[in-house]
Amino acid sequence: MSISYNALSGALAAQAALNTVSQNIANAQTKGYTRQGVLLQASAGDGSSGMSPGNGVKIGSLLRFSDSYKSQQMWRAASDLGQHTQTQPYLTQMEKVMSDGKSSLSYGIDTLFKAFNAAAVDPTSTPLRQQVITAADSMSQQFNSIYNVTSNQLISVQQQRSAILPGLNESLAGIAALNQQVISIGNNGTNTSALIDQREQLIDKVASQIGVEVLNNPDGTASVSLKSGQPLVVANLYGKLAFDNTGGAPQLALTFANTSFKLDDTRVGGQLGGLADYQENTLKPLQKSISEIAEQMSGMINTQLAAGFTSPGVPGTDLLKFNTANPTDGTIQLLQVTSGFKTADLAFSSDGLPGDSGNLQKLVAIKGQPITLTSLGSVLLGDADTQVVGKLGIDSQQNQAQLNTATTVRQQSEDDWKSTSAVNTDEEAINLVEFQNMYQANMKVIAVANTLFDATIKMFG
Repeated sequence: MSISYNALSGALAAQAALNTVSQNIANAQTKGYTRQGVLLQASAGDGSSGMSPGNGVKIGSLLRFSDSYKSQQMWRAASDLGQHTQTQPYLTQMEKVMSDGKSSLSYGIDTLFKAFNAAAVDPTSTPLRQQVITAADSMSQQFNSIYNVTSNQLISVQQQRSAILPGLNESLAGIAALNQQVISIGNNGTNTSALIDQREQLIDKVASQIGVEVLNNPDGTASVSLKSGQPLVVANLYGKLAFDNTGGAPQLALTFANTSFKLDDTRVGGQLGGLADYQENTLKPLQKSISEIAEQMSGMINTQLAAGFTSPGVPGTDLLKFNTANPTDGTIQLLQVTSGFKTADLAFSSDGLPGDSGNLQKLVAIKGQPITLTSLGSVLLGDADTQVVGKLGIDSQQNQAQLNTATTVRQQSEDDWKSTSAVNTDEEAINLVEFQNMYQANMKVIAVANTLFDATIKMFG
């Protein structure tokens, strides 16, 4: 009977819809789960009778509520957020170290030149001379301490970059494997929504580590590439990222299908790009500026001391020693007081006579003389550290502002994704009642059909 068949198809369709609703509710708190639904379609009659209203209802397909544009926006936001999140702790640390009131380079330099000024009161005073040597040693330690912070950060940044790669490569392999599963299972007519959810979770993780572009293919696979175009995943093939150390400095390289690509890791985006950009464009220039200040200041002081005399006919010797070679124990002594230097070695006199401070006045004037820094150009020695710290502060503030923006954009993109793909328990509760009523109504129709059938049998009984 048509009435029984129609009702049975309706009950089965309602049952399938209830199964989908129950799956959605069960995964309401599952991260990355994309809600599903059923597409119900009226089943047309077979044409045997012009009076047939149709053959009930059928399930056209299972729906997966997703928007590729919103997913792409979320992945781009993840890349920007990862880039600025990784660099901010390093910037904050350096800003605090460089601007500390008692351990900054400016404090050490000011203290040394204050000691020079104090010695002008009595150039022959041993305590005042000793104060100059003590101030020079203290300043040297401050230079060494801050320079070693930059060196330790360089080591930490490279270690962190290297630590990202194993997980990143594993995620790329996982995406390729899920592509293969989507093809093989999808060809059998099995629902692949759960596999696609897993794949998109891996893509989101990859996007936070390195900037990517994603293309969803008609066969259900997803192709992943760098923003510069190099392929990371195509179907079931995937690339591998590694650092090439053959040229000395680590060079990020991608190997895909036996082809190797050299990458500019400052431009790859994500955590890797953020760390590389900080290393190359902030940390190394900062380290070089510190070294240049130490080298030029020590050279100017030593040159001026050599122009003076400790006694008639006896020129001065170097107060400070600048070291260009890195020691094997890892502790860099960028600047230090010359070993064995004594108070009597300070050539404050311009003619060697006791009490003369002609050369000492020239030493005091060094603070107002210019030096040249690669990152800033020509600056006064007394202002050099202030300008270096100022530039670092600007970099830190800009990154913090970009981090705040990236955090907001990421949250908005997640909210946009959830508006389409996340489970709304209120909506599912309504669906649950509606499909339950649909099921019960169709079962009632079947009961009516059975009653009519029984009555017809009795008529002919």
